[in-house]
Amino acid sequence: MSWQDDGWLAGVTWLPSPNFGERPADAAVSLVVIHNISLPPDQFGGEWVEDFFLNRLDPTAHPYFATIADVQVSSHFYVRRDGRIIQFVGCDKRAWHAGQSCWCDRDNCNDYSVGIELEGSDTRGFSGEQYVALWRLLDALRVRYPLAAIAGHSHVAPGRKTDPGPYFDWPEVALRYPALALPPEVAR
Repeated sequence: MSWQDDGWLAGVTWLPSPNFGERPADAAVSLVVIHNISLPPDQFGGEWVEDFFLNRLDPTAHPYFATIADVQVSSHFYVRRDGRIIQFVGCDKRAWHAGQSCWCDRDNCNDYSVGIELEGSDTRGFSGEQYVALWRLLDALRVRYPLAAIAGHSHVAPGRKTDPGPYFDWPEVALRYPALALPPEVAR
């Protein structure tokens, strides 16, 4: 995997989202935040997540969509159940994925993190194909950016968020990336 201008990754699908901003000048990318998402909740497949990140989610297509259709969010990457990676925001830019957040006493995680959404939910595990894609993606990010840590959305927004959920394989993350800081409850 190679990098293009503004932190776009070659070899993945690009769907540029309008939901991004500039990073602060002094904000090096040092954190990866792992999320899960499914639209409608607990349902996989379809293009709903892509539509959500592109501000074109049809609020009449499902009752849940009416509650989120006006929300403007994005993530840098979305990893489908089949392992396909979609990029919405160049990693040199600030995606809108973590919201009100804090990691190691540092607020505004969007300023210095890359967000990776895995197609999934808190109620079931992720696919092997997703993990293969995630490892490739994390390895590529480590080549370009001075990553220091990997955390879940639940770790940077405790009490507000629960993803990536109880089925995410934190022990494998710890084995693959021993030099990176992880959430305190992840056993090494």
